[in-house]
Amino acid sequence: MTTADKPRLSRQTMCDRLAMEFQDGWIVNLGVGMPTLCSNYLECEPDKEIIFHSENGVIGFGPLAPAGEEDRHLVNAGGQNVVALPGMAIVHHADSFGLIRKGMVDVTVMGAYEVSENGDFANWRIPVRKGGGIGGAMDLAACAKRVFIAMEHNQRNGAPRVLKQCSLPITAPGAVKLLATDLGLFEITEAGFVLRENAPGWSPEDIQEQTEAELIIADDLREMRVRPA
Repeated sequence: MTTADKPRLSRQTMCDRLAMEFQDGWIVNLGVGMPTLCSNYLECEPDKEIIFHSENGVIGFGPLAPAGEEDRHLVNAGGQNVVALPGMAIVHHADSFGLIRKGMVDVTVMGAYEVSENGDFANWRIPVRKGGGIGGAMDLAACAKRVFIAMEHNQRNGAPRVLKQCSLPITAPGAVKLLATDLGLFEITEAGFVLRENAPGWSPEDIQEQTEAELIIADDLREMRVRPA
């Protein structure tokens, strides 16, 4: 079987894996797009109290609302309907950014177009290139205690997104600590770009073939953990 024929991890699985890293009591910002799926993992670890933060001012929300149960007045930063949880708060947009800029966000999970081997990342494009604007990403990258990224490993044309150096304007230098893609889980360390967990059926050599950055293979490399049954 060629790498083109091998199944890749779903977006929900990638976000579930990052959500496993959230610790009890953390304030977790979820960026627009794929990262919002992290809130769906909350049901798998009900003993953890995770406070999800959205830039539009919804603090302490739950998973994405099931079809037919939406409250059209309650949305996350991406405009998706979410479930209200006990203790949830609605605050002014400025107060939401006040939490960010004061350094109270334990981790922000964002999407990206590119991540480099030293932890730089690019997650916006200038308007003429038909991509998303920077929004609050720069504030979050500068002020959150940790930055996690969830993104597909390759572009639609097969070109790698995990690079030696970003080709797009970067959102922040050296900010990324953990990256989940549809091929594995990666940690950015002082030693370099470490492959910690691989997608089922993908060898380290397969993943390196899809990656421009030079991978360091963890001594305790294992298959990526997924959502509990």
